[in-house]
Amino acid sequence: MAESGILLVDKPSGITSHDVVARARRARGTRKVGHAGTLDPMATGLLIVGVEAATRLLTFIVGLDKTYLATIRLGQTTTTDDADGDIDRTASADAIAGVTDEGIRDGIAALTGEISQVPSSVSAIKVDGRRAYDRVRAGEEVELKARDVTISRFEISAVRRSAGVIDLDVEVDCSSGTYIRALARDLGAALGVGGHLTMLRRTRIGSFDVEGAPGADDLEGAALVSPADAARRVLGGLDVSADSARDLRHGKRVEAPEPFDGLRAAIDPGGVLIGVVERRGSAMKSVMNMPEPQDGPAR
Repeated sequence: MAESGILLVDKPSGITSHDVVARARRARGTRKVGHAGTLDPMATGLLIVGVEAATRLLTFIVGLDKTYLATIRLGQTTTTDDADGDIDRTASADAIAGVTDEGIRDGIAALTGEISQVPSSVSAIKVDGRRAYDRVRAGEEVELKARDVTISRFEISAVRRSAGVIDLDVEVDCSSGTYIRALARDLGAALGVGGHLTMLRRTRIGSFDVEGAPGADDLEGAALVSPADAARRVLGGLDVSADSARDLRHGKRVEAPEPFDGLRAAIDPGGVLIGVVERRGSAMKSVMNMPEPQDGPAR
């Protein structure tokens, strides 16, 4: 059986997140592989992949905050709000000249904090059971509902003006569910010149960082983050006795070793992840159990 764990992958541009999963399946010798949080084909950076039983942790990872590096081009809009689409509007030279650095800063400030965002119509959001981008490609008009997201940091690192466009290099810390393409679109719209994304790189998901992560062609033999270590980083760990570990694995309630709120990763005395527990009064109960190790611990 393949080793269970979390694989951090630095996805290259030009392939889908599903392509990465397919490569991980071949490299790790198992079909039981999934990912937490899609990256568009154009985008690069951190993709978190679960292998074997660790796929059960992906649901707790997908909602973590994220960090992106991006380049926003002001002065052009595209059919997809990014460079993969066709340019459908170009601002005049006078309009671009009228965009000041102060105006850009004000526009970014208005898109920082808790905001309401309409996702791009070519996103992977499902509408009546079908992906929005499939409906758009079929010629349908798609209007997605606005959603509340949090942009905790939206900073400019460089501004470049040339050939009738303005390119902004930015770094964004945001809540799960944020579309950076939509930030580019909305900033351009607020400035009256349109905008789209020309580069996107995800550098962080929760406490997981892309630095040192292998590429999509280097997954065979790549180090895995153990289920216990990954769960500790995502939820916080709770060390339990051998008796409590046994009872939790059998679906019983046990006394919590210490007060806690929300969910925790229950770890047995051998350092093996039992599962995810929630508090029930002074007791706790598993909401997700890992399979018991058979041939040595999948820590």
